[in-house]
Amino acid sequence: MLEKTGIPTNEQVESAFPNATRLNQGQVAIIECFQSIPCDPCATSCPQKAIRPFTDINDLPIIHNESCNGCGICIFKCPGLAIMVVDMTYSETQALIKLPYEFSPLPTKGETVYALDRAGLIVAEAEVKNVMMPKSKTAIVTIAVDKAMVKTVRNFKLNRPEASILCRCSDISLDEIRQLIASGHHTVDEIKRLTRLGMGPCQGRTCIPLVMRELQVALGQPIDTINPGTHRPVVKSIKLGDLAKYSNNANNPRPTEERGMS
Repeated sequence: MLEKTGIPTNEQVESAFPNATRLNQGQVAIIECFQSIPCDPCATSCPQKAIRPFTDINDLPIIHNESCNGCGICIFKCPGLAIMVVDMTYSETQALIKLPYEFSPLPTKGETVYALDRAGLIVAEAEVKNVMMPKSKTAIVTIAVDKAMVKTVRNFKLNRPEASILCRCSDISLDEIRQLIASGHHTVDEIKRLTRLGMGPCQGRTCIPLVMRELQVALGQPIDTINPGTHRPVVKSIKLGDLAKYSNNANNPRPTEERGMS
């Protein structure tokens, strides 16, 4: 399932968490790294040596939960953003989760955000308790959630339309899209021509369905009546000078000078 969807199974998530006794003793790192890849910054950066040294660079990380004090250094050292820290002792009803966050703008302390599960779906509201920006440029944001949600929450998003980026390839916000729809632009193609939505490297795989959903809500129409717009094949530009370096026969390239071209 992970290979096809990017979402770990419940069994994989459960395997990443320590037992209830350790969880209730204080903050501890949760490492959701389930695929063998050449990466070991978590082990080399842990000051407590709680993450066991790797025998092979492709090993999966193994953490000795009793040695971990939840310092969080491994969070921003992990290039895959696969680590968080959980503190079940925060209060009787709430737990703290420290999460890596690499989007802009950052939330502010005291702000209410949407807590997301591993599929990116909103599952609850959460309060931001702390925001830390180390030199690594990966922020660590601490949110408070209900204790029952600790194994469900894995990320969050801001509750600000102007800060919610709908198209990451072209940096188009949800607020921009909603303003265009409100001003009378009611097709995907219209919005695409005005914003370059869907023209980036992902070719609209993420943003086009999101815009269709916004149109569905705004127009009150079934989603199957919303046209996804015109799709064109991916085109990569090439300079004429690069083409001029080769003859018609790709197997026998000739220098430009031989053909009197400059």
